[in-house]
Parts: sequence; C-alpha cells; structure tokens
Amino acid sequence: MAKPFVVSVSGKGGTGKTTVAALLLKAMVDSGVCGRKKVLMVDADPDTNLPDFLGVNVSRTVGSVANELKRRIEKGQIPAEVSKRDLLEAWVYSTLIEERDFDMLVMGRTEGEGCYCYVNSVLTGILDVIASNYDIVVMDMEAGLEHISRRTDRDVDVMLIVCDPSRASLMTAKRIRDVAGEVHVKIKEIYLVGNRIAGQVRESFIRAARDAGFKVIGVVPEDPNVYEYNIVGKSLLELPGDSPAVSAVREIAERLGLLA
Repeated sequence: MAKPFVVSVSGKGGTGKTTVAALLLKAMVDSGVCGRKKVLMVDADPDTNLPDFLGVNVSRTVGSVANELKRRIEKGQIPAEVSKRDLLEAWVYSTLIEERDFDMLVMGRTEGEGCYCYVNSVLTGILDVIASNYDIVVMDMEAGLEHISRRTDRDVDVMLIVCDPSRASLMTAKRIRDVAGEVHVKIKEIYLVGNRIAGQVRESFIRAARDAGFKVIGVVPEDPNVYEYNIVGKSLLELPGDSPAVSAVREIAERLGLLA
C-alpha cells in the first residue's frame, strides 16, 4: 500500500487552522502541483468548515453514512450474508467529492459507542485505504486535543499547529505536542504556524514560540481579503495570488516540499 505525504493542521479553536489548510491547497493549485499529483483534502473537524472555505457543496459525510450503518445494525436490518465492512466501504466512497483539482472527504459527526465500536474500527481501516490512493493528504483537524487523544492523527509526516498571537493559543499548542508524544502518535515533524500576526508583534511571537521549544515554519499576517471572502462566502481558492496570507502560506508550502 502506497503511503501519501500527510499534513495535519491543528490548533486551538479560532486560530485559523482551516484558513491555513485551505491556503495550502491554493498554493498547490496555483503552482500546478494538483495537475501532477493527486491531492486529498480531509475535513476531520465536526464543525465542517473546510468545504465552505473551498466553495465545495457537501450532501453526505463519512459520519452520516457511518451513523446510518450503526442504526441498521442495531435494528437488525443488515442481512447476515452481507459484509458490513464492504457495505460501509462502498458508502464511504460514495461521500468522496471529486473537484477539478482535488478530492475531498468530509468526516462530519459520528454518534454513540456500544456496538458502534465495530463500525468505528472498520472505518479507520477504510480511510487508510482511501488515503493510499493519493500523493498528498491535507487534514483539517478538530480544534484542541480531542483528535490526539482519540488517535485520529496516525502516521503523519508533518503536523502544523496554528497559533494566533495569544498565550492561550501557545499553551494549547504545547499541550497538543505533549499529548501527541504521550499517545505515541507517529508524527515525523511538528511545526508552529503563526496566524494573524501583526508586524509589530512578529518577532515577539517567534521568540515566545522558540522559547516554548517549537520550530516556526512560517508567520501569516492579518489579511483583510481573507476576512472579506469569509464574510461573503467566497472560496479562498479565488483569493489574489499576491494577497498577504496567500503569499505567506505559499512560502510555508514550499518549505514543506508540497510544491515540488
């Protein structure tokens, strides 16, 4: 099974991790990478904001089809001769959204535990198979620590932890890094990304991040264009190439080797 290059984007809620994930894709689209390599965007945040940021319409999510299978199992509506794994795999593939330059998988929300544990364990294997069909996978993760404690970050090449210019954000970044180590998640590199960092606090932010033991891979300035596009519901893929946030995230993508 081929292994894609996996980038996980994490951080405290409200720091702009979904914006960073979307702009990483824009950098790959604009540079022509998406014409040479297969790119999968995964929205693993139950709030499901990434499709809106990318102008993608979503009718079904992985969570919704998993929930449907769980309900049918509980009601005894799945015949014994039918493979639940094969059924779930077919349903999950039906949620895969194929855009011109990339594909998208939206996780959505799953419900409950109990006999649902079987579905959840099978689901993990199916998602691994889907990811193996791509060269690059970018995951917009759930805010905070939940995704780490549940081990939904597995075999990650790079984790980007997005921070805004606040102490609370940096403290969350430290806890994410520490919990990742405690649960033995396989992450090759962890970098900090500063987001919405005004010029006058840039050096202070970088110094505080390095004092906390982080490698800072880039700093994204405040960008009125991003705010405007978000408010009117316009895809961030349509941002001007010279927009400040676009330029900053393009440099991050280059440092990660995503544009090669």
